[in-house]
Amino acid sequence: MSVSRRQVLYVIGSSVVIAAAGATAFSMTRTPGAALRPWSAAGTGYADPRMRALSYAILAPNPHNRQPWLVDLSQKSKITLFCDADRRLPETDPFDRQISIGLGCFLELLSMAAASDGYASDVTLFPNGTSEERLDERPVAEITLRRDPLAKAPELFRYVHDRRTNRSLYDTSRPIAPDVLGQLQNASFSGLTIGTTNTEDGLKQLRALTWTGHEIEMLTESTRMESVRLMRIGKSEIQTNPDGIYLGGAMLEALNLVGMLTRETIGDPQSDAFKQGMDMFRGLLNSAMGYVWVVTDSNSRADQIATGRAWLGINLRATALRLALQPLSQTLQEYPEMAFARVEIHKALGAGPGQTVQMLGRLGYADQVPPSPRWGLETRVASS
Repeated sequence: MSVSRRQVLYVIGSSVVIAAAGATAFSMTRTPGAALRPWSAAGTGYADPRMRALSYAILAPNPHNRQPWLVDLSQKSKITLFCDADRRLPETDPFDRQISIGLGCFLELLSMAAASDGYASDVTLFPNGTSEERLDERPVAEITLRRDPLAKAPELFRYVHDRRTNRSLYDTSRPIAPDVLGQLQNASFSGLTIGTTNTEDGLKQLRALTWTGHEIEMLTESTRMESVRLMRIGKSEIQTNPDGIYLGGAMLEALNLVGMLTRETIGDPQSDAFKQGMDMFRGLLNSAMGYVWVVTDSNSRADQIATGRAWLGINLRATALRLALQPLSQTLQEYPEMAFARVEIHKALGAGPGQTVQMLGRLGYADQVPPSPRWGLETRVASS
């Protein structure tokens, strides 16, 4: 797409207006307050301990921010968790592996929140069985809450409100100390290991491989358009659909208004918007100062849930250490075009025969970013 002089002047003019009005004041008008309210509302206003625990659980990290959880509260003291089939990612996640990991993050945060309220969580995974091909209408888990005098908030629970997925540029002048990386490697799940690196060779290799994965995903039409369809551009769209890939803020809204940043331009590999987006993302990847990953000995649904529970802990530990973290799952995806890159990333991370690299994230230091939008808890409850 060519950019006209009029469009450029419009964006420049918008920037002048923003500056004149005061950057902070203008920014506040573009904040999708309703979509962010679940973060401040967590733990408040609910007499039912299940609802209090769930109000935290919906803040869990999850792929493409799809928030695939749906719960049934029709049985007293019990939470039945389902996967919302409409929130899966069939192109980039054809076997629902990543969606299952997100559900594991949800379960771990639910258990932490319940413990902070004096309840133990008895979790039964897939009580009616499951399919390794796709998740279906059967429950992912049944959770029973019971009073427990020994239950208390885990140390990391205090960081729930501050946890973020940080997609910004990291500070390449600040290395990550080995002892800091070491603190991310605590895992309490059998059959699961956590690896890290901050070496020069490791950074070089993983920066290149993660870029290859991103490039494949964005140049494969089906996977690219899956993401494009889930983009929410500007405050109004984010408020209406507080999930998916959110593109907010004054400047992005101005670019959208003049037609420079739309789903059409983002989805067109020949457009300036697409090319500039690729250049920007490559810069972000090249700012990684460390990596963390999770490997399981097999690739069962239980392994995927355990990965999610561990990944939630990694997120909270990174927050406690003031580390920025962004998952980079492209090279781990199972669609045909990614097959070669997936083999290469498994080799690079030392995964042995039968093992699966379930998660990979870049690490570094960066300014704090806003929380991601969330659907309100009541929209995720099927019945009560």
